[in-house]
Amino acid sequence: GGQILRSALSLSMITGQPFTITGIRAGRAKPGLLRQHLTAVKAAAEICRATVEGAELGSQRLVFRPGTVRGGDYRFAIGSAGSCTLVLQTVLPALWFADGPSRVEVSGGT
Repeated sequence: GGQILRSALSLSMITGQPFTITGIRAGRAKPGLLRQHLTAVKAAAEICRATVEGAELGSQRLVFRPGTVRGGDYRFAIGSAGSCTLVLQTVLPALWFADGPSRVEVSGGT
């Protein structure tokens, strides 16, 4: 589910190792990426200048190739009742390894 995706993104940002994940939320009533997952992917990509394939709503396949984690001021909007803390769970561990300080603002439902 979503936790596998968030963990993979975070670890990929930290280690610099690319990954491909398939069958995202395949057993769910609404399979694929939801808004909060997509926001986490886009946030991770922005923070480390990653190249990404499959970053769209409903996608069940994602390819993520990270670059270097950069500090900075970041703002991310989920645009639904998605969980802000789950987006933060994805990016904060990697930002500990950034080249400078960071400020992150995430807006959403919870």
